[in-house]
Amino acid sequence: MKSTKKAQDGKAEAKLPVSGFEIDATTAIVIVDPQNDFLSENGVAWGAVGASVVENDTINNLDILFKLGAEAGIHIFVSPHYYYEHDHGWQFEGALEKLMHAIKMFDRGDQLNVDGFEGSGADWLPQYKKYIADKSKVTVVGPHKVYGPTNNDLMLQLRKQHINKVILAGMSGNLCVESHMRELLEHGFEVAIVGDATASAKLPNLDGDQAAQTNFAMMASQVYTTDQLKAIIK
Repeated sequence: MKSTKKAQDGKAEAKLPVSGFEIDATTAIVIVDPQNDFLSENGVAWGAVGASVVENDTINNLDILFKLGAEAGIHIFVSPHYYYEHDHGWQFEGALEKLMHAIKMFDRGDQLNVDGFEGSGADWLPQYKKYIADKSKVTVVGPHKVYGPTNNDLMLQLRKQHINKVILAGMSGNLCVESHMRELLEHGFEVAIVGDATASAKLPNLDGDQAAQTNFAMMASQVYTTDQLKAIIK
């Protein structure tokens, strides 16, 4: 009985160490997929992610991050998700890729064609446009195609600005945001997550937000709430 109690006590006491995260001149904010198809009630993914977006107050929290970056002089990088016509010719996809192609999520004509982009599912949520339009404070990098930034220029743009610390947020938590976190970590960036400035799909027997928050806590240097980050930056 004693050995059992000791094991139970050991489990109760076990907890992750605190790495910490210091915001300095080498820190940027990276926001993934702040687009209509994820964040608008009219977006094609709202039925899957809407409950999580509302629970986390993701739309308002991302707005606060854009505002904090602008006010504090922290450069913001936006990593969007676009699918062009030629991307629909892929010969195989994973489950969620297949779904995104089927529902025409993030669709655009091609790289040089912005016809129909304004107000589309691939466009920015309207309330973020005033921030993203300020190119002195916000850099929009090339689109990622699956989940992570492996095939876009996010890390190049960060390195060219001498950035080695990233505060990460956006959509969706257990897919694109988590994939960005993992890739950035593998390339030597310090990463903090703003947990309530993300959201994920909740489907029968699948809770993407719970999965994301668990992995954020296990892998990032720090997981903030938006209010905590706001207090630190202010």
